[in-house]
Amino acid sequence: MPPVLLGIGLYVLAQLLIGAWVSRRVRTEADYLVAGRSLGYGLTTFTVFATWFGAETCIGSAGSIYAEGLAGGTADPFGYGLCLLLMGLLFAVPLWRRGLTTLADLFRQRYSPTVERMAVLLMVPSGLLWAAAQIRAFGQVLAASSGWEVDLTITLAAAVVVVYTISGGLLADAWTDLIQGIALIIGLILVGIAVWQQEGVALATVPVERINPFHGYASWLDAVEAWAIPVVGSVLSAELVARILGARSAEVARRSSLVASGLYLLVGLIPVTLGLLGPQLMPGLEHPEQLLPLLAARYLHGVLFVAFAGALVSAILSTVDSALLVASSLVSHNLIVPLFPGLTERQKVWIARGGVAFFGIVAYVGALYAEGVYALVEEASAFGSAGLFVVILFGLFSRRGGSRTALATLGMGMLSWVLGAYLLDWPHPYLNSLAAALGTYLIGMLLERTSPPPRPVAAP
Repeated sequence: MPPVLLGIGLYVLAQLLIGAWVSRRVRTEADYLVAGRSLGYGLTTFTVFATWFGAETCIGSAGSIYAEGLAGGTADPFGYGLCLLLMGLLFAVPLWRRGLTTLADLFRQRYSPTVERMAVLLMVPSGLLWAAAQIRAFGQVLAASSGWEVDLTITLAAAVVVVYTISGGLLADAWTDLIQGIALIIGLILVGIAVWQQEGVALATVPVERINPFHGYASWLDAVEAWAIPVVGSVLSAELVARILGARSAEVARRSSLVASGLYLLVGLIPVTLGLLGPQLMPGLEHPEQLLPLLAARYLHGVLFVAFAGALVSAILSTVDSALLVASSLVSHNLIVPLFPGLTERQKVWIARGGVAFFGIVAYVGALYAEGVYALVEEASAFGSAGLFVVILFGLFSRRGGSRTALATLGMGMLSWVLGAYLLDWPHPYLNSLAAALGTYLIGMLLERTSPPPRPVAAP
């Protein structure tokens, strides 16, 4: 076995052991899904940072920028970094104070169980697309490190991911996020320094059009569309909200989000820079998504490369862990458990774990047939998120609008996105879906005779 694969295997084994150790503290559904709401500043900061900092930042954005220049990095790291900033400034405190277990609980508290169930049906596909992106990236790292076929490595990656995710829940995820985040930051710094020392390349040598973040956009609306998908589409994503809900206080949630935003943007500049320089360093790559691991293999040697590859894989595992966990929690906590009120806490945990296994298989199929990591990430951010964003926004900050308005808004947001993106090929499908959802909610508010007050703020 090549040393790098052995090193990656040891990293994976370490993650499994951490998950098994932490899983001993899992006694209730809240322990498994939101870490018992016990996370302090360090764990919350790094687990929020790790929400997206993994496959899409290191693999997807580096490859996209390699192919398209800086305009290919609109979503990551810039869009998602801004997303974390907005979470800290606007949403972390009111979300945490509602005592939610999943984001779907908000729809039941504020609107009705029917709205809750519809929201779950819209949020789960997004989480599965996100998980598929991580599994595909894991497979690309293994392929670049071993020379094996990508389909085979994606299959191996999916098997490891499912086994890893089932055990520890959000608490294990948070602890591994802390360790993996530090390891990945160190690894990226090492790659950046090694490339700089050995090649002496500079951004001044990069063609101007590759540094222009708006190069290639036909109009300003195209640019707004590109930014709206990661920012609006992800700031209230179930994956990010789950980490906020795990914080031990509202203030911890807010401050950790702000620190994580700065860390995300700062560290994300390393793969951005390498992506810009990529065509000079490695011209003609067949798979641009393999740029970062290939650079690490060329410029880092021995133990340093093994450490970097292991850190990258472990970061990917951490991100996919959260995506699968959230998809499972939405279905188990908000759809299945309410049907069986007599379930014990242990039974609830095992239902959630069974959901992780099922959704892991679904995400594997998506990873196998997707066009690329970056495409999966953008699709995950856009899918159904316009209606969800509008309904959550009014649900948190307004008493206007009831169940029928929320249902109509969710439906219109999804319908307009499907029509624009898949059937009618509208030029700006996400902006259109966002406008349609907002218009629907405003009209619904006017048509309703009364404005029901929000339901009591309490954990289910």
